[in-house]
Amino acid sequence: MSGTAPWWRDAVIYQVYLRSFADSDGTGTGDLRGVIAGLDHLVELGVDALWLNPFYVSGEADAGYDVIDHRAVDPAMGTLGDVDELLAEAHARGLRVVGDVVANHTSAHHPWFEEARCGGPGHPARARYHVAPGRDGGPPSDWPSLFGGPAWEPFGDGEWYLHLFDVEQPDLNWDHPEVIADIERTVRFWLDRGFDGLRFDAAGAFAKASGYPPLPPGERHPGDDHPYSDRPEVHEIHRRFARLLAEYPDRFGVAETWGPAWIGEPYIRPDELQQAFAMDLVFTRLDAGAMGLVVRDYLDAAARQGRRPAWPHGNHDVTRAATRWGREGSLAVLFLLLALPGATYLYAGDELALPEVELAEEDLCDPTWWRSGGAERGRDGARVPLPWARSRDGSHGFSPAGSNSPAWLPQPPGWGDLAVEAQCADPVSPLHTVRAAIAARKDLRDAPWPQWLPIEDGVLAFRRGDVTCVLNTGDRPLDLDGYGSELLCSSRALDGQGRLPGPGTAWLR
Repeated sequence: MSGTAPWWRDAVIYQVYLRSFADSDGTGTGDLRGVIAGLDHLVELGVDALWLNPFYVSGEADAGYDVIDHRAVDPAMGTLGDVDELLAEAHARGLRVVGDVVANHTSAHHPWFEEARCGGPGHPARARYHVAPGRDGGPPSDWPSLFGGPAWEPFGDGEWYLHLFDVEQPDLNWDHPEVIADIERTVRFWLDRGFDGLRFDAAGAFAKASGYPPLPPGERHPGDDHPYSDRPEVHEIHRRFARLLAEYPDRFGVAETWGPAWIGEPYIRPDELQQAFAMDLVFTRLDAGAMGLVVRDYLDAAARQGRRPAWPHGNHDVTRAATRWGREGSLAVLFLLLALPGATYLYAGDELALPEVELAEEDLCDPTWWRSGGAERGRDGARVPLPWARSRDGSHGFSPAGSNSPAWLPQPPGWGDLAVEAQCADPVSPLHTVRAAIAARKDLRDAPWPQWLPIEDGVLAFRRGDVTCVLNTGDRPLDLDGYGSELLCSSRALDGQGRLPGPGTAWLR
């Protein structure tokens, strides 16, 4: 990397889903000390940073995203001292640490909301949230919750409160000066503590249209005025965050955005955040042509703003990559992302090619399951605790030996066969394959922007400097003659004739 390039520009950032990473104290839930114990795994993997999901005091209605105190550590996760130790240990190993700011909503058990609930209509505490009288005996508008059902809940006194997510997550009113001041205090608190970057959860939802107008029908298009998503007013909030981040050297912010490149582009304008997630790629089918169109859109949008994309390979809110694209497909897509300009976000467990787990209904915890009336199984299948060892004690090294507390989500039979320990012993495992790709990627960080090459159906190919990346999603092996000599391959090997099986990605020189 050049001396002037910020560290996050082309970083590989590993998402640590705290509850499922490692349990240090035998409670069955991952915690901060478990992360400290697992830092060497991240060093061996070769990533540049880790992103921590929330560890704050929470009502636990949405796995920590319903926050009661944004500046205190949930005792189940550890202590503030553990946070400090984690930062120190990570930094000593050359790893940066990214925090998670939940700024759209609080828990329904937050002191502000408890005051609002008890205060009655017209009470000043309700002005910190989106509260409105009902209409014609029903809610103030037709807005739906993203977790299922309506987005409005009655107080029982004629007024309703807005929750775009779970009923236990009332939305904050960003027009209120106390809300702005409190969230800015939270941002400073964690930056002062030593975090190297911050992810802004639900970044597009902070601003709502006055009067809560009806939801427009049909698909969204550029220039559409949406009542609660990616509104023009939300960008002044992110400019506030950008000005605050600029006070701290070498820090960055990433917006959790959902949708095509035209939605994410405004968040990375020069006076806003440094990154916004290129989430559409996660939902793109394993087809070279379709992926090529999506990749070009995000690259073009980032280039217009003088930025680079933030490529998520997966996360805690979507089906596991090895199930979405298949095991070999997930590795092929990861190799594609690692060859592109920009940061790559790798979800914990995807370096092991863990599949989505089909949990029994009685084990599901996600509020989406309950709010959809069982129509949507939710996100729990991607959140099953990681297997670290081939142990026979049932936790596969996730919890300490002899622990009597079951994991918060049950691990399936055969989980130990996919464990870190098992894959370390297998030279052709996904873990070794991903380690090799991350190591080789370092040579691409200063490479030029992609030069797209002529292709056939089912193939995507581009050159960056002296390295060519070729993705084959077709049914037939691809003859690599003319592309160069093989450096690295996402598949276990090229076939006996030097051809790339599909799905697979090869880097060549």
